[in-house]
Amino acid sequence: MDKAQMAAMLRDMLRARAFEEAAAQAYAQGHIAGFLHLYPGEEAVAVGVLHAAEPGDYVVSTYREHVHALVRGIPARQIMAELHGKKTGVSGGMGGSMHLFDRSRRFLGGYAIVGETFPIALGAGYAVAYRRLPEAVICFFGDGAVNQGTFHESLNMAALWKLPIFFVCENNHYQIGTEIHRHSAITDVYKRACGYSIPAEKVDGMDVTAVHEAARRALGRVRAGDGPQFLELETYRYRGHSMADPATYRPKAELNAYQANDPIAAAIHEAEYQYPSAEAIAEAGADCVTRFTDHCCKEGHLDDTVVQRMRQEIQEEIADAVAFAEQSPAPELQDAWKAFQHNRRFEIFMEAAQ
Repeated sequence: MDKAQMAAMLRDMLRARAFEEAAAQAYAQGHIAGFLHLYPGEEAVAVGVLHAAEPGDYVVSTYREHVHALVRGIPARQIMAELHGKKTGVSGGMGGSMHLFDRSRRFLGGYAIVGETFPIALGAGYAVAYRRLPEAVICFFGDGAVNQGTFHESLNMAALWKLPIFFVCENNHYQIGTEIHRHSAITDVYKRACGYSIPAEKVDGMDVTAVHEAARRALGRVRAGDGPQFLELETYRYRGHSMADPATYRPKAELNAYQANDPIAAAIHEAEYQYPSAEAIAEAGADCVTRFTDHCCKEGHLDDTVVQRMRQEIQEEIADAVAFAEQSPAPELQDAWKAFQHNRRFEIFMEAAQ
């Protein structure tokens, strides 16, 4: 991995953490309504996988999709404005936190229903295969979705038709508040793929270089026509399921242990919405991004000055996104009506086509 790739991945991880913490603060201040599912702790998954993807690949995500959208290239301003329910948001302020969508970047959306990503990815994969295109469909989902019927139905069809789908399980150990060993008879999720003869692998989801390499290999096999691939990435979310979840069901020792292996050099406290102090970061110990940063510096890709400048630029970018979101206008009734009419025109077109 060259210097530019290292720097780009580190920047995206830092941007992801800064964006999510800014979103948490805006939610606490009442600027964001509804549900808000945050990503701190899981940044290595989105960054590692999406840096291995091509611009022509399709991405299907869950309701915890802000970072996927950000890494995919959707501007922080548009994402933050959507979270604020503003007209300038990527979905016009009418999708909200769980329904980001950008056709131009082939980001096929975040979906609020658990397990909904599978049939969406299946349809996209079928379309790609039907047209014989050199593209892949990346389907993100959590460990809590693997007991849904759509998981098994979609894996079966994808394997049967050798569809170009890359299934990525973000195993953060908890289905809302239920630990995986309490809701799943098989806790090694990747083993489930063998029932459909889909090649599968389990990788440390806190190690961005390991994630990137595994994703690169899997996507290479997809593009070579080898059919669907499956990757389980064992990771951990530092916050509750959503901002409404205090996560009291998790042992404090468990949280501290994973924070010590943080993929970004920041210790996030459960009840705090701001960045920790330098003392708190030092107390948390070396995390995954600290190790990644140290590795970059040791290999001569970066130095402390470059990293600090990167952090400052990211803080300015996220502050600008928040200001943009707060100052943007809210959608009006005519905007909702326009969206409704657009959907209705599509229905009429489909009826006429039949």
